Amino acid sequence: MNSIAVVDYGMGNLRSVSKALEHVDSSAVVTVTNDPEVIRSASRVVVPGQGAMPHCMQALDKQGVREAIIEAARNKPFLGICLGLQMLFRESEEGHISALNILPGNVKKLEARKTDNSIPKLKIPHMGWNQVHQTMAHPLWDGIATNARFYFVHSYFVATDESAIVAGNTDYPDPFTCAVARDNIFATQFHPEKSHLAGLTLLRNFLKWAP
Repeated sequence: MNSIAVVDYGMGNLRSVSKALEHVDSSAVVTVTNDPEVIRSASRVVVPGQGAMPHCMQALDKQGVREAIIEAARNKPFLGICLGLQMLFRESEEGHISALNILPGNVKKLEARKTDNSIPKLKIPHMGWNQVHQTMAHPLWDGIATNARFYFVHSYFVATDESAIVAGNTDYPDPFTCAVARDNIFATQFHPEKSHLAGLTLLRNFLKWAP
């Protein structure tokens, strides 16, 4: 039986994530929790998040879940969503704060620049639907076409020199990393729980994944 801990550190879109997981596997036990022992005992861990990185890192410590998240990222199927992706890297330009340093790279701010003289300045945050270009074969992409559209809401993105962990990118207008994968970790800048069929397929794949 799948037991999934959806980590509640006060910043996630928790209800929609947990409901989407229950929808794709009605037999799964989905628990929204900030209890480190529940996180440690779960067979899979999902870390969603929305908001600012400084508040995120403070909340991990306030809720007492930092170490449980680090342990989960080392030893069980782990899905990070939005801030749940960004926290895995070294540090963020948002508040110039250190993150968990599990994956190589940093979190940088999207530039609200003009692409050329005829195109208006880009809107920040990047909000809405955009294509995701798959850059590696991975079980979580099963049944999802490359260039499928997913839903984004963010002002920062992850930058890494380790191309081997990049699982997908998106253009806004330049390409940026929007999905990463290494060992038992898969994490996305987009929100699968808000991304209709493609997002539900990714979540279903996560619940079947045996890294």
